[in-house]
Amino acid sequence: MTRVRRIELRLVGLPLVRPFRTSFGIATRKECVVVRVETDDTEGWGECVADIEPAFSSEWNQSAWSAIQTFLGPTLLHEPEVSAESLHDVFGFVRGNPMAKATLVNAVLDAELRRRGESLASYLGAVRENVVCGVSVGITETADELRAQVDAYLADGYRRIKLKIAPGVDLDRVAAIRADHPDVLLSVDANAAYTLEDLDVFRALDVLDLLMIEQPLHHEDLVEHAKLQAQIRTDLCLDESIRSAADAAAALELGACRIVNVKQGRVGGVLEARAVHDVCLRAGVPVWCGGMLETGIGRATNLALAAMPGFTLPNDTSASVRYFPEDLTQPFVLDGDGTMRVPDGPGIGVVPLPERLEACTLRREVLQA
Repeated sequence: MTRVRRIELRLVGLPLVRPFRTSFGIATRKECVVVRVETDDTEGWGECVADIEPAFSSEWNQSAWSAIQTFLGPTLLHEPEVSAESLHDVFGFVRGNPMAKATLVNAVLDAELRRRGESLASYLGAVRENVVCGVSVGITETADELRAQVDAYLADGYRRIKLKIAPGVDLDRVAAIRADHPDVLLSVDANAAYTLEDLDVFRALDVLDLLMIEQPLHHEDLVEHAKLQAQIRTDLCLDESIRSAADAAAALELGACRIVNVKQGRVGGVLEARAVHDVCLRAGVPVWCGGMLETGIGRATNLALAAMPGFTLPNDTSASVRYFPEDLTQPFVLDGDGTMRVPDGPGIGVVPLPERLEACTLRREVLQA
């Protein structure tokens, strides 16, 4: 147990190396809320995965900032003693807002582990020192541009290619990549852009020997996903639909998917992500760690999570240079065998570079006990 004395919020902005297009929009820069908590003897860092606008999720940067500034932060500072494990109950009076809650849960846990000298990976029960990495490729202007990007990522060593798709920008391009690379682990991600009326599209994808089709239908349509899974051979993977361990249990019971993408920042932090992992592990369902264009703070957190035993598929834990000309932390580098080393220092094992953090800060506020 510890007492949080001070919370520092920062809104940071980093340009992306290239625009990242999905079925719901185009991102040209990363803006996110980063939190630093201070206790009597240490500090902890957390990164919010909300975006500039409420497109991918109902939370966005301003809502997360307000939730932390107005409700979650003052409550945390008022508590005489807390632990990361206790924050589920402490924050229980605020409905929803899992991304905002995750930011503080992860920061408090980071501080606890730094004080004990224990790594996040060790705390979570990691079973590997390196995790296998895949890469997510956005929708490109042309098919030739897509093929060039995929070729380059495979040359870098990535061991799974995920293609973003949308209605009208799907079958021909996926088929072309499969023809170019018949043996590569290949998956697609629709970000909820389709409906059951698009069954012909999924049946056409079904013959391309895909590892998975990720989040094809609306994030609330578990029953519809179950209907789709029953009609195609390829494993469905749920992403946006999984916001908690309870969601994962419901999806598996309904037969809505056979693979789960775990995004710790979306489900309320690494503790709830561990619970999602445990639900799937008991059910014999493989999981993998999804990415949300995180800076080095969130990437370090994801790597520790991805080292747990149930994460048996390549993860979206790509190198820093995949996204940013310069990261907030020391850059994460892809090894030649397509893996990335899990940080083994105390807590998440990294801290932002002070000069880089200052240069990227768009807004700053401090909450005091």
